[in-house]
Amino acid sequence: MTTPRDPSRRHFLRVAVSAGGALVIGLGGRHAAAAESSLPSELIGDELMRLGPFVMIERDNRVVIGARACEVGQGVRTSGPMLVAEELDVDWSQVRVIQLGYGYDEVDGRPDDRYGAQSGGLPADAARDWSDLRMAGARARALLLRSAADVWQVPVESLRTQSGYVIDGSDRRLSYGALARSAASLQPADAVTLKEPADFRLVGKPARTSDAADIVRGRTRYASDEFLTGMLVAVVARCPHPGGTLEGADEAAARKVPGVRDVVRFDGSASGVSPLAPLAAGIAVLADTTWAALEARARLAPTWKPAEATSESSARLVARAHERLDGEDAGLVVRKDGDLAASRKRARHQVKARYELPFLAHAMLEAPAVAVELRQDGAVVIAAVQDPDATSRLVSDLTGLPRGAIDIRLPRGGGSFGRRLANDFVAEAIIIAKLAGKPVRLMWTQADDLGHDFLRPLSVHALSATLDRGNRIAGWSHDCAGTPRNDRGKSQDSVPAWDGCLDADAFPAGLVAHFEQHFHPLDSTLPRGAWRATADTAQAFATQCFIDEIAFEVRRDAVALRLELLGEARVVGANGGAPGLDTARMASVLKRCAEAIQWNSRRRDGRGVGIACHAWAGGCVAHAFETAMDGDRLRIERAVCVIDAGRVVNPLGLEGEVAAATVDGIATALHLAITTRDGQVQQRNLQDYRIMAMAQAPARVEVHIVESASDPVPAGDLAFNSVAPALANAIFATTTVRVRKLPLMPELLRML
Repeated sequence: MTTPRDPSRRHFLRVAVSAGGALVIGLGGRHAAAAESSLPSELIGDELMRLGPFVMIERDNRVVIGARACEVGQGVRTSGPMLVAEELDVDWSQVRVIQLGYGYDEVDGRPDDRYGAQSGGLPADAARDWSDLRMAGARARALLLRSAADVWQVPVESLRTQSGYVIDGSDRRLSYGALARSAASLQPADAVTLKEPADFRLVGKPARTSDAADIVRGRTRYASDEFLTGMLVAVVARCPHPGGTLEGADEAAARKVPGVRDVVRFDGSASGVSPLAPLAAGIAVLADTTWAALEARARLAPTWKPAEATSESSARLVARAHERLDGEDAGLVVRKDGDLAASRKRARHQVKARYELPFLAHAMLEAPAVAVELRQDGAVVIAAVQDPDATSRLVSDLTGLPRGAIDIRLPRGGGSFGRRLANDFVAEAIIIAKLAGKPVRLMWTQADDLGHDFLRPLSVHALSATLDRGNRIAGWSHDCAGTPRNDRGKSQDSVPAWDGCLDADAFPAGLVAHFEQHFHPLDSTLPRGAWRATADTAQAFATQCFIDEIAFEVRRDAVALRLELLGEARVVGANGGAPGLDTARMASVLKRCAEAIQWNSRRRDGRGVGIACHAWAGGCVAHAFETAMDGDRLRIERAVCVIDAGRVVNPLGLEGEVAAATVDGIATALHLAITTRDGQVQQRNLQDYRIMAMAQAPARVEVHIVESASDPVPAGDLAFNSVAPALANAIFATTTVRVRKLPLMPELLRML
């Protein structure tokens, strides 16, 4: 049975026909003009009109589907087109996927996204994709069915589709390609039908990554590979002091390097200012080649003037955090349920603990890169950005160009983890291109990115729980002192101070009658930003480690204690349209994870098992690890993850994403921290910020995917949250050493 859907409100189907008879279907604003921006260059040909396609069907039955969001490893270049192909009813082998650029439009004089939201990877994006990308495929299929009905003079209800063909009751067939021209002449229907999940042929089945062959053969073009005619390569020496300025540099020495064409200087922007200028002041070298630019930068020998003398360091920030938590000031109230003070008076037991989490960098495999060409009548920007709408606004503000004249192209990016939601490197490239008067490809190095990243906030968490006579948790207090994420400009004005450190609705909020959260903001000059489900990665570590401590203190089973907290099946914490915690789903994930790791089996030979769970953005996840110590080396014998990420589009992609997030979570939990001294980041390359080697990783991550009818959730961020606490709990079970500070290994070795 199919479900009728209303095509009005936000989007409608655009239909155009090419000279060669192609059916071109786009997703655009309700009143948008018929004209689209340019096709991707690979599809421009004599037979194609320059109409921005979302789906294109050629006479030879070839199907081309556009991916609207920037692919940075989260799988949207495959999962999004799969949704379209499912409703269009074509085989995945028929489909060629192309990357669409940013689809700026204007509807009734207001900005609009031609292809819908193009951020990709955020919680709302997955649910939006499930709805409107399926709708695009269903509307195209409806046109093809009506076209075949006209050809055969039969009721459209008597027809069906399969693998790119319309089929009638006598098994006559017409290919989509043969119907394309006539279908394009039809007016889209007022209502179309979407498939029921039971009828899916692609969604929920393993599918190859759309560009996997290009990646392994070295044919994929990343942002660092892009080229514009007449382009110069730019690299920048940036001020290491937040808010500092350039005092001087040996420009003459830099200009002596063969191939160097120019050296330009620019100012930075202070914390609290919208990043319409680069974050740090800098001096850029422009050259014919990357090597020449880097060599010339090395000869600049710049001198910098700090904005003010600062003794800020990560160690002092942690000390200040503890002082704030020990002080009389209660801090900002994040959440308050019941009467915690009364609960403490009645309590039989009280358990307390503190947990420390460092600054963290994104450490993308591909550092930021952007190619820019500025003209009087327009601009081209080629960059892997996850917020192209913000990029469009930024470029318009910096150049004065109308947004419709700015062409933003979205190549694949080598990782993000939230880094590419920021547009500081784009702003930098625009300013350099304006100063140079030529097209520019700005290249960052790994050291540049580590030294000038938007870091995950540093935080210290003080937790306290009261237990009644039955050793049940009756009261819960969570105080956090940390560096707020909302430190830059008007775009962050609506973000609460605790964002990035605390989540008011995260487990066990809503499950404990007497519950309080408070936040103590710490001033810092370092920029902070989005980072893999930012607040929840911090909160899950503190909360899930603390539950294990409570269980140990009162001699209860840690899994049973969590299940008792979850209680009866219900949804708690839903507000403002955000999904709440479904206790039944969470309990199911936790039980399956405990069963998979054989939680109740006694370990020998010095092995220990730890478990943790978390809910985020409407999904649930649990991790369990079995560990052992070999001298001063930790061995991860088994790694298990059970995840309920809502409806699964591509289980093969989901499994890979969860396994990768687990390995990244292990590496981060064991070894990684950004430290600062005198206001400067100390880690300058991967030699200092050491990602875990393959030999240290578990041989296999066992991923168990739970079938679900809920909206899809970005699995990579969801899966990351429970890794660190499960690993810390396993380390305690193995060594009897309770590590409350990340990264785990330096602290473990200190305490052993």
